[in-house]
Amino acid sequence: MSPKSAANSAENSPRNSAKSSAKSSAKSSATRTDEPPPAPEPLRVPVADSHTHLDMQGGTVTDALAKAASVGVPVVVQVGCDVRGSRWAADTAAAHASVHAAVALHPNEAPRIVHGDPDGWSRQGAREAGGDAALDDALAEIDRLAALEQVKAVGETGLDFFRTGPEGMAAQERSFRAHIEIAKRHGKALVIHDREAHADVLRVLADEGAPERTVFHCYSGDAEMAEICAAAGYFMSFAGNMTFKNARPLREALAVAPLELVLVETDAPFLTPVPYRGRPNAPYLIPLTVRAMADVRGIGEDAMATAISANTARAFGY
Repeated sequence: MSPKSAANSAENSPRNSAKSSAKSSAKSSATRTDEPPPAPEPLRVPVADSHTHLDMQGGTVTDALAKAASVGVPVVVQVGCDVRGSRWAADTAAAHASVHAAVALHPNEAPRIVHGDPDGWSRQGAREAGGDAALDDALAEIDRLAALEQVKAVGETGLDFFRTGPEGMAAQERSFRAHIEIAKRHGKALVIHDREAHADVLRVLADEGAPERTVFHCYSGDAEMAEICAAAGYFMSFAGNMTFKNARPLREALAVAPLELVLVETDAPFLTPVPYRGRPNAPYLIPLTVRAMADVRGIGEDAMATAISANTARAFGY
């Protein structure tokens, strides 16, 4: 099957079809959490969604891309979280010129591969333990995919101490270090998932030597960490959660981050920006976050979008 045929056949991916279709009929259309938000006013200066998961969203890839383009989001980076999702990302990018792929094992995937997931702690379903050999096999496939032209980044990789317990940390770190090496060898950007692991993520990057282009996806640090990232030349990508009422540390980080290192993302279908928090996120909602970011920086929407557009192209090398 050609990459284009494979991507078209995957419009409704295994992740999509596995999602529960149960809906609460008791909710009105005005308050239903499954109701897609309305399209925002289009951006005058187009920007890219630097991190999305089209395989976890409803509808088809073609429709999602058209809807995003109609509001000034003509490019998206589709991110894989496991071997299957990374193959899907690469195939989808091969089939759609407006999609770039990132491939990796999510930090929570590595311990699942090594130790198994009999109780479903990862929320990804039960899995048998495969040991270090299985992790090596998965990393080899990520390495193969990373060599493809349409794959612009290795990620999301990193460390996540929120869901993985102490017994899984060694597998996470081994996987993270391997992804750094793969990114550097192929000359690709590195996309980092960092959850409750700031110091350790920075430690591993210092130990291994970060790739020339490193992106902290869904930036979750504070202003102090933003200054550390800025000194190292790391890009910081902000998502819809920076609009949340309790996200003052994120806004403070955005305020001090050098404008030339700032990106925007949805991480869709998660982290839908205010005023639609809790409803499905998608790339077409990027304008809401861009405008909130412009307000934090005290600059015009067009200036914010212009910077983000240039930064994203530089970060991912397209």
